[in-house]
Amino acid sequence: MSIFKAYDIRGVFPTEINAAVAEKIGRAYIKFTGAKKVVIGRDMRPHSQDMFDGLSKGIMMQGADVIDLGLCSTPMSYFANGTLKADGSIMITASHNPGEWNGCKLCIANAVPISGATGIKDIEKLAESLDFEAAAVPGKLTAYDIAPEYGEFLKKHLKVDRKLKVVCDFANAMGSYEIAAIREYFDIIPMYEELDGTFPNHEANPLKLDTLDDICAKVKEVGADFGAAFDGDADRCGFIDNEGKIIPMDLFTALVAQDILSENKGATILYDLRSSKAVKECIEENGGKAVMSRVGHAFIKNQMRENDAVFAGELSGHYYFKENFTAESQGLAFIMLANLICKSNKKVSELVKPLQKYYSSGEINSKAADVAPILAKIKSKYASGNTYELDGFSSEYPTWHFNVRSSNTEPLLRLIVEADTEAEMTFKRDELLKIIRG
Repeated sequence: MSIFKAYDIRGVFPTEINAAVAEKIGRAYIKFTGAKKVVIGRDMRPHSQDMFDGLSKGIMMQGADVIDLGLCSTPMSYFANGTLKADGSIMITASHNPGEWNGCKLCIANAVPISGATGIKDIEKLAESLDFEAAAVPGKLTAYDIAPEYGEFLKKHLKVDRKLKVVCDFANAMGSYEIAAIREYFDIIPMYEELDGTFPNHEANPLKLDTLDDICAKVKEVGADFGAAFDGDADRCGFIDNEGKIIPMDLFTALVAQDILSENKGATILYDLRSSKAVKECIEENGGKAVMSRVGHAFIKNQMRENDAVFAGELSGHYYFKENFTAESQGLAFIMLANLICKSNKKVSELVKPLQKYYSSGEINSKAADVAPILAKIKSKYASGNTYELDGFSSEYPTWHFNVRSSNTEPLLRLIVEADTEAEMTFKRDELLKIIRG
């Protein structure tokens, strides 16, 4: 399988991706984008320095300058891209993948992502052929520490009136860099803070709920106000309430929306189509304009720009802010939950409870080699609802709704069902799964 994916470049080091491959990617990236100045950040994986060496060599061979950010989170690399007015950025990371993996997240200027549909496949062809000349004059390499500026950016959003106690599970990864500048304003209880790209304690993936067992227990043990569990490059985060319960990631979107809308009435906020109805209702009740989005960061960021949205939340724990060049900032998400706790003078569990009024199946994956006939059956059976095909197929009825869509990365169909009652959700979920799985 190619290392060139739908949203990034990713493979096992050194068999699939290595310094030599990274050099080719760097050369192809410059040939494709025409960039003259590129910022590069990297995570703590043991081979990320090797990847940087190859990537920067390839970029400079093609005449472009490299600004080395060193170790940083992915949101910090996006911030640097826009703040330093670079022509593009590359973050060296394999995100939540195990330690033997590495890869690249590619952007053009203003942190606009390059996806499979907007250039990754072109870069793949260029990297494979290298049918172009190196530049007569190579580019230069300089280092830049973006952390102070990113810290000031975060701090200007703080509106806390007391030191909240927060458990942070850094998963031996870049979350500690993401919130470094705001730690002094909180009573932080750290877990797995030492940087270790082999992930000795657990996978850096808050979507795998068993990775959250430790932080849930610690929040209860120390009586924390909330918990935050970061993924490998800190562009995703799972949040835990004061009772040690996981806050569903779609409902967290509604919490952040409340903080934003308390000072920005009428603002447009995007929520992904897998979200609970409660999210749309919450945005509208708080004076915002709620716009449904399709799944995937490249699509969401583009849709945010089209709708001039200030914020978007995704079921996978990505939270996007216009102020960070329409890209993720888990530091901002962290701050806005803290602001809401202080403004409302309520515990997180009390803020979440009113949003938990519907019953969701969660996203259910089913292997499907040939999805077309399955989707045709579903469209026919549920044509009487309010249907739309923003991403896959969705149908809404008065007391329940669902979405079924193909995975962008695997031969899977993904289903999510929500209903007013648990009995109806279970019945409709099973009804749909019978069609999907035969």
